[in-house]
Amino acid sequence: MKYAVVSLPGESSEAVRDGSKNSPWLRHSACAFLGLRPALAQHTAAEHAAFRKWATGRRCVVEIGVAEGVSALALREGMAEEGTLYLIDPFHLSRLPMLNFVKRVAQRTVGGSSRGKAAWIEKFSQDAVRGWKEPIDLILIDGDHAEVAVERDWQDWSCFVKPGGIAIFHDARIFEGGWTSSDYGPVKFVDRVFRSGGAPDWTIVEEIHSLFVVRRNQ
Repeated sequence: MKYAVVSLPGESSEAVRDGSKNSPWLRHSACAFLGLRPALAQHTAAEHAAFRKWATGRRCVVEIGVAEGVSALALREGMAEEGTLYLIDPFHLSRLPMLNFVKRVAQRTVGGSSRGKAAWIEKFSQDAVRGWKEPIDLILIDGDHAEVAVERDWQDWSCFVKPGGIAIFHDARIFEGGWTSSDYGPVKFVDRVFRSGGAPDWTIVEEIHSLFVVRRNQ
């Protein structure tokens, strides 16, 4: 499955070569569905590698916010063979709900790996958590970026993460050449909660580009 990651200044990527940055209409998911461009990630190559690394060997992996499925593909490529990847996204932003090309592209992208099992949950995260009981090995929080929404996802889902489990926040750091800023909800949330010592049961284990990774203490 072809995909293109975000290129930082001075880097090249397939996203640049296929012209989607210069032709706004190509960014529509219908173009990916028709094969006119690859699936577009909203993360860098280094972040893609980090998703795969942290998912390695994990059996219950949850992603909130799927987009075109490239981060989910990375998680699936790393997770345990017997694991399940739960993909939570209402796919409500499609301009053509009957066709919903974003969902179709995401499903095809995630299908680029046969590792484990993919379980699609087409709900908002606050609805998907109702009745949830499964202990989580890794969760990627990349849904609604409003600070209040990031905090809600954290409060709703973090209690299910096992000791030693991982939580990853996307778009949660300011970095050189990046796209984030101090007014980003994820940036404000992790600064307020984790950098100030407000989450003593969690340890910061990696920061790379916009990713902020924490591990639940044993």
